[in-house]
Amino acid sequence: MRVLKGFTLLVLVVGVAVLGVWRGWLSVPAQWNPWAPLDVNAPPNLLTRYKLMALRNDPQLCDQALATSGLRATRQADSSPQASCPLSNVLRVQGGEVALSSSFLASCPLAVAFALFERHALQPAALATYGQEVVQVDHLGSFACRNMYGRESGARSQHATASALDIAGFRLADGRRVNVLKDWPKDNTHAQFLRQVRDGACDVFNVVLSPDYNAAHRNHFHLDVGPWWICR
Repeated sequence: MRVLKGFTLLVLVVGVAVLGVWRGWLSVPAQWNPWAPLDVNAPPNLLTRYKLMALRNDPQLCDQALATSGLRATRQADSSPQASCPLSNVLRVQGGEVALSSSFLASCPLAVAFALFERHALQPAALATYGQEVVQVDHLGSFACRNMYGRESGARSQHATASALDIAGFRLADGRRVNVLKDWPKDNTHAQFLRQVRDGACDVFNVVLSPDYNAAHRNHFHLDVGPWWICR
């Protein structure tokens, strides 16, 4: 009975606290407020994935997060609902603090997750490993209207909603290139850097697949903001 009463009291206290934060009666740092806009400058925490998902169908909230991202992105018109792979609330990301090998289409959660990854995972790994920053990300694309692994039937890939990006490598400030296909199998600084980048990406993206996952990913990192959680 005492345990039940204690649990009930705890639930009430938590409920009152959540209501207080929601109504603005209690002040908490924005990064720990579930209803505060996502700030890309703040390091990822337990609420980051929730806040990323909240951007999916809320263009206004998306714009607030993008304002802190440093990304150059332009909003794209929604496609027809009758399209094979309809897109809504998508952006064309043209770059930011780091250049891109080419622009890519992205759902709002993917675009903001990429900015978080760039700032809190990619650049810290580059500075720690090489003492310099990455100046370009080389990628293989994002949107592709297809099923997983290009199969004729089965579940749609996250690429079909512009919620996934395949990264093939990076260019450093001194001109050196780090390539997933060539450098991952080696036992050198580039390989160590790539593993740090992969592990850091797991703090932001729901799914991170590297060459350790299977042969289909031997030449890239697959990063997506879909409903599953896996890091390998």
